[in-house]
Amino acid sequence: MAPRASWKGFLTIGALSCAVGLYAAASTAERIALNLVNRKTGHRLRRQYVDEETGQPVEGGDQVKGYEVEKGAFVTLEPEEVASVVPQGDKTIAIAAFLPCDGIDTLYLDRPYFLAPVDAPGAEAFALIAAGMQAAQVAALGEAVLFRRVRKLLIRPGLENGALLADTLNFDYEVRPAEEAFAGIPEVAVTGEMVDLATHIIRGKSGTFDPAAFDDRYEAALAELVRAKMEGRTLPKARTPRAAKVVDLLDALRASAGAAGGAKKPAPKGTGAKARAAGGKAKAGEKAGAKAAARPAPRSGRKAG
Repeated sequence: MAPRASWKGFLTIGALSCAVGLYAAASTAERIALNLVNRKTGHRLRRQYVDEETGQPVEGGDQVKGYEVEKGAFVTLEPEEVASVVPQGDKTIAIAAFLPCDGIDTLYLDRPYFLAPVDAPGAEAFALIAAGMQAAQVAALGEAVLFRRVRKLLIRPGLENGALLADTLNFDYEVRPAEEAFAGIPEVAVTGEMVDLATHIIRGKSGTFDPAAFDDRYEAALAELVRAKMEGRTLPKARTPRAAKVVDLLDALRASAGAAGGAKKPAPKGTGAKARAAGGKAKAGEKAGAKAAARPAPRSGRKAG
């Protein structure tokens, strides 16, 4: 079945325009969905809103949105009042500028979409835009009203020729300052040998990005649990992981470098032929699946640009 567009409109660059759609590039629809049920009857539960103070159910017609101005005091907003502040869009993604594909910090990337033409007349203009961006290796910064908000989008060439990817961008106030996370980190003295060993370990672990190899252990375990319950089996208890031992950082690096294999372990700085000779002289003087359960097994199978 053809994917359903999350949004349809026009991609506009100057006088060039084409009809396009945004298609969600990631989805959680294939994950196992669990419902709340009554343990005694096995019936599915229904959510009901109740008044926090009286405990009485509140029907839909009496429910209204509100903003808490102080503890327990709200300014209420009627549906038509909320609707009045929703931006009026013209169903257009207007391109404001082009920039390098890696010109935006990935922290600002919000949700990924495929951007594609929705009709034959727009396919030619779309192909021209995609080919031009691919050739120039640039991304486009656009703006559109999406889902009740004015959103900025980063549009960039995809891995496939002629494909465009669009990411909605987080607003600046939504991205937390890095200082909040790193302010409490103490200064650590890192020696040259430590850096050499760490570099050796990193090189020994070099690889390629293969999303098909990702293993969702929780999803697989949940599918097996549901399958076992359906078949009346009992799963063996999972083993408790052993607590990691606290070891000296340099000793841990040396052990990891030895296990990394591959390239020869790097010699500490200053251990060339001349250094060894000098060291020898110095030492002479001193010594140192319900949905997933229905299938046999769960399915296996981003910096901007």
